[in-house]
Amino acid sequence: MGFEPPQRLVRTLGETYGEAVAAAWLGKLPELAGQVLDHASLETERVMAPGGRSSLVVLVRRPDGSPAALKIAPPFARPDREREALAHWNGWGAVQLLGVAEEGSLVLERLHPEVSLRSLPEAKALLEAAGTVRRLWVEPAPEHGFETVAERTARQAAAMTSHLSGTGTAELTAAALAAREELVSASAETLLLHGNFRQGKVLAGDRTPWLAVGPEPLVGERAYDLARLVRDRVEDLVAASSGASAARRRVNRLADSLDLDRERLRGWTLFRAVESGTRALTAGRRQDAELLLEFASWL
Repeated sequence: MGFEPPQRLVRTLGETYGEAVAAAWLGKLPELAGQVLDHASLETERVMAPGGRSSLVVLVRRPDGSPAALKIAPPFARPDREREALAHWNGWGAVQLLGVAEEGSLVLERLHPEVSLRSLPEAKALLEAAGTVRRLWVEPAPEHGFETVAERTARQAAAMTSHLSGTGTAELTAAALAAREELVSASAETLLLHGNFRQGKVLAGDRTPWLAVGPEPLVGERAYDLARLVRDRVEDLVAASSGASAARRRVNRLADSLDLDRERLRGWTLFRAVESGTRALTAGRRQDAELLLEFASWL
């Protein structure tokens, strides 16, 4: 199967896991994709572009002619965790796992990748997003292998410390790290979370109107999972004269609609926005970083 990996996949893997590690896997990807397709007897329709940020997504036909999507991710992105979460949800609020091909590749229910919640007006999108994520918050299996919110954010916090002395980032970084310390010390929830939930991760389906895709699953409190959704369409918020008040209203509205503590949601939203912003700075994506850090300053 000859193709060029989508540029978004190339860029994100390089930023997240290092250029050398990403390049080694990407160099083998065309051959690997061909092997997986042959082994699973799948017929290729097209590669999705821009596609996923940590995996190659190929629209395919199964041997019986039914449509599906093949997702091929590098082992260092832990596709086994996604498989475990999707199997546990079993189609409840999330894309259905149809099977597992070699090398941990996932055969998934075909959704409508061109139609996400971002295609809806903002108020409607947030309403549908809240209804979708609520279904995902279930007890994990007793012997699950998911990391916790405390474990994931500890690694992120360690990477953020270099920005404690940076001009324009020190105060926000210190506030975000302090918020995290307080939050993890007082959290009692241990629910299965999506881990990267936002409007673009909810696609239109045939079985049900909206289904979540692309989890980075972990176990912890619901407020952490909702925090990424709060800053959706951040570029529109920053461009608006009422952006700061609109962001704070969104925190309150989402917290109230899902029966969450407003301050815990605000704290996790602050931490996750600053973490993303400082990571963008490190990767040289200054415009993205400025948007995220300005949003964080409003909280």
